[in-house]
Amino acid sequence: MKEGQASCYSCVNENCFINKHLHLEKMAQYVSKKQSVACKKSGQFITEGAAMQGLYFICSGKVKTVKTGINGREQIVRLTKNGDIIGFRGFGTGRKYLIGAYALEDTLLCHFSNETMLNLLQHIPEFTYNLMLFYADELNKSENNIRKIAHMNVRERVVDLLLYIHRKFGQINGLIDIELSRKEIADFAGTTEEQAIRVISSLKKEVLIKTSGKRIGILNISELRSEIMEHKYIIS
Repeated sequence: MKEGQASCYSCVNENCFINKHLHLEKMAQYVSKKQSVACKKSGQFITEGAAMQGLYFICSGKVKTVKTGINGREQIVRLTKNGDIIGFRGFGTGRKYLIGAYALEDTLLCHFSNETMLNLLQHIPEFTYNLMLFYADELNKSENNIRKIAHMNVRERVVDLLLYIHRKFGQINGLIDIELSRKEIADFAGTTEEQAIRVISSLKKEVLIKTSGKRIGILNISELRSEIMEHKYIIS
């Protein structure tokens, strides 16, 4: 990883949580203290269990966050892109990161230290209130996802994942704009790599999806949606 400095006030990323609050008084004194961190593809910038060093905001790129599960296996718990926040689950409640984080492509991160974030939250009420709403929304998504996954079979979980990344990252030239290995798909869907490969192969034969290397394109979104509609809960 390389550290540098990029100005928040020249950032064109409208989805960034920080960028949305630059109009507030006193924000300038806090954003001037952040560090820009460049992370190469596959690079790890947060280690699960490491001392909390603050929050990361994605300026550009894509990131997966992981958590160690049964038998030491890493499970993907979140996929993120421009504007998303990384490391927030342990912030303010503990001294260690509860997740690990890896760049899925060359990624530029904005890092705010613990001290900077705590001072910001204590002195800018509107920012604090909006961050509280963000936490509430994330908790609701997590609870819905737990209920849904408990009732899904392997095929439904893989289909649900494909629809999720389609909504989150969109398609370019007929392919979802993110590269995920079959193992990463399995890790996020809570299944084995072999089962994920079988489901993807089956979906291809049914002409519901297509593949090109690690990228997948959805060909019949309505048909895939119909497979999981009975579960009602859809990852957003």
